[in-house]
Amino acid sequence: MTAAEVVSTTPAGRHGGDRIAEALQVHGVQTVFTLCGGHISPILSSAKARGLRIVDVRDEVTAVFAADATARLTGRPGVAAVTAGPGITNTITALKNAQLAQSPVILLGGAAPTALQGRGALQDIDQRPLVTPHVKRFLKMRRVRELGPAVAEAFALAQSGVPGPVFIECPVDLLYDEASIRQWYADAAGKGDALTDRALRWYLNRHAERMFEGSDSTQVPAQRAAVLPRTDDGALRRAAAALQKAERPLCVIGSQAVVLADEADALAAAVGALGVPVYLSGMARGLLGRDHPLQMRHQRRNALREADCVLLAGVPCDFRLDYGKHVRRSATLIAANRSAKDARLNRRPDIAAIGDAGRFIQALAQAAPALPGRLDAWLDTLRQRDRQREAEIETQAAAQGEFVNPLAFFRALEAEAGDNALFVADGGDFVATASYVLHPRTPLSWLDPGAFGTLGVGAGFAIGAALARPDSEVWIVWGDGACGWGLAEFDSIVRQGIAVIAVIGNDAGWTQIAREQVKMLHDDVATVLARSDYHKVVAGFGAEGLLVKHAHEVQPTLARARELARQGKAVLVNVWLDKTEFREGSLSM
Repeated sequence: MTAAEVVSTTPAGRHGGDRIAEALQVHGVQTVFTLCGGHISPILSSAKARGLRIVDVRDEVTAVFAADATARLTGRPGVAAVTAGPGITNTITALKNAQLAQSPVILLGGAAPTALQGRGALQDIDQRPLVTPHVKRFLKMRRVRELGPAVAEAFALAQSGVPGPVFIECPVDLLYDEASIRQWYADAAGKGDALTDRALRWYLNRHAERMFEGSDSTQVPAQRAAVLPRTDDGALRRAAAALQKAERPLCVIGSQAVVLADEADALAAAVGALGVPVYLSGMARGLLGRDHPLQMRHQRRNALREADCVLLAGVPCDFRLDYGKHVRRSATLIAANRSAKDARLNRRPDIAAIGDAGRFIQALAQAAPALPGRLDAWLDTLRQRDRQREAEIETQAAAQGEFVNPLAFFRALEAEAGDNALFVADGGDFVATASYVLHPRTPLSWLDPGAFGTLGVGAGFAIGAALARPDSEVWIVWGDGACGWGLAEFDSIVRQGIAVIAVIGNDAGWTQIAREQVKMLHDDVATVLARSDYHKVVAGFGAEGLLVKHAHEVQPTLARARELARQGKAVLVNVWLDKTEFREGSLSM
């Protein structure tokens, strides 16, 4: 086939990138997170042309973390686009984190041209076996007409049943316009007259015909409804009866219960109406505001062991509940979960309410009238324990050393942070300490990695959070170990004009690991860091870097950081910490 024989059947200038961008627009996507690459350029260009914001970062894993945060805060899938090969391999940790956190993410991944896959093309690997274990579905595109419908399918899949990430593989020759791709194939076929040359031209021409078959249609696929599981009425009745009968009921609410982000306020109202004492974990932190009388914060293990009826809403019996051992065997266990597997993990519940946990609680609040006064003694016991633990923390926070007491620091941050604060937690010992002291202000104002315990989420989560919640005051709570993954993203943060405040708890070590390692093995190998000048690092990227070494500097520096953020500047506060024994014995397996 000669250049004169190249014939396009698609509307002039329209290409596969347009089809993807149009489908994203129909699904209400406002932001695409990316690190550029030639395999995906048409997607980014077309999305930008249609008014979507393209946020480019310095590592593909950050793009997926940002999409994950967007999904958690909006209840709609977040979208990232990365190039082929190493661009995709760089996302695996973030994909697995989203899968285990049950977060609906759409990842658009580039790929080598369809006719060259498996032949040694640039960045060509078999991406399916690499990605498939970490997503709900791997959608491999072979024809241009499939691109738009694949986006619609991915959005529905990501949100249906147990939410999770979906991957769409987009070969580069499906993304550029037909005339250009046909010309590329014509040039690749050459002009020889040998039988093999003519056979190659026939094959590539036929291949192009199949790729572009049906691509003359300009129809944009409509949104597909997600399939949301609903608990059967029998389980609801049995759960309501069990709570009515209980003398010491207890509820533990986890991230899955707030997957429907726009129903968070209704869920909070239902928890209040139910009248059962509650512990909040993961993304559910902040659901009831800062100081709700039903929310308990300390001694959860003891409360679970004493409760005679326990409702786990979106919470599996994994290591965080000692594989179900925290709940005594004689208690009635109600497991509300979208996943039948998670509901029965390590401990078979007495009542399995398979469906959306948040909606189950809303229905339960209507089916089980509150019991005013009947739980007063139980509530008093739990509140008294909370007060005792708070008093212990207050005493420990008063201890003074050479630098800054981490408990005292978080008490200062709790007092200083605004009512619109949104906390991104990325670290080990420092973040775990924060969880005892910081009180998220509102529903969906706390982001942590989830069950996978991934370090390095901070920068990506903060970027996604700041754009999904532009009126929020976004704080990254960073351990000095965890910050190593994300400091370079201050370049992205500054370039994008995103005003976040990061605080680094700098105790010069991987302290959560060192606590048990030194005690058990008498060796601090690989757990020692330096008191590095992290504030100077971000200053090199154009952010404001502040240093705190002593207790009297904490409050004015935090106030200064807030003021700078209100001026639109990104800020990092490097806080030198004293070592403490606050979290001794905290190793999890």
